[in-house]
Amino acid sequence: MPPPDKSLPRIPLMSPITTHALRCLLAAVLLPASLLAQADEVKVMASAALKEAYLELVPVFEKRSGHKVVTIWDGGVNIVKRMRAGEVVDLVILARPAVETLISEGKVASAGRVDLATSGVGVAVRAGAPRPDISSGEALKRTLLAAKSIAYSSGPSGAHIAALITRMGIADQVKSKVLQTTPGNPVGLFVARGEAEIGFQQVSELLPIVGIDFLGPLPADIQEITVFSGGLHANAGAPAATGALLDFLTSSEAAAVLRKKGMAPVSR
Repeated sequence: MPPPDKSLPRIPLMSPITTHALRCLLAAVLLPASLLAQADEVKVMASAALKEAYLELVPVFEKRSGHKVVTIWDGGVNIVKRMRAGEVVDLVILARPAVETLISEGKVASAGRVDLATSGVGVAVRAGAPRPDISSGEALKRTLLAAKSIAYSSGPSGAHIAALITRMGIADQVKSKVLQTTPGNPVGLFVARGEAEIGFQQVSELLPIVGIDFLGPLPADIQEITVFSGGLHANAGAPAATGALLDFLTSSEAAAVLRKKGMAPVSR
């Protein structure tokens, strides 16, 4: 046998521990890369009507899908302004008429609207305060005339109450005691602090507020049901992941959470 060639470097055999360490290193490098290829960040801008249900549902979606959801909360009026000013997200969640407006202006994809849930307008007073009669339109009219202060939102529920007051013919009598909250400020907080004797907002937005007594929804003869929709932005950076989120928010699992939080899922 010829003597070993001393000019070639000797390569030591790996021990089982070294081999295992290398495999772990390769897994650490390659596995996240494969996950990142499948996972996206979904940017959402949403009004507060679905907030309580959304906050329960989105972590489930993130865990199952691997996608990350980043959410900006703002009032519906402000969201429309921000979209018009050129701000881009993947998904907006708003009252359906606002989403349709954004579609007409080219901000939301023409086929990108998905109806998520409906909500009626609710009524609340400060916790422990006398509970006024809201059993009918006429009863509510008397309650509004007797109230020292009235609060409603700048969103769809507030627009309905303002129009209702006008139809009742009492706009002049109650004008001085009306507080209309600014976008993103829950009516229930003003009621809880005693800044308004009675307040009106979407049921789903009143229920989580501490310090108020929820009297119930408006009676059927004067109720207004609002549909809340998701809209895929025309320039969405993660359309597939956004579509997956919308699918989850309209699933039977999501429907149960929506009902629990004071909303009704949209039947399909």
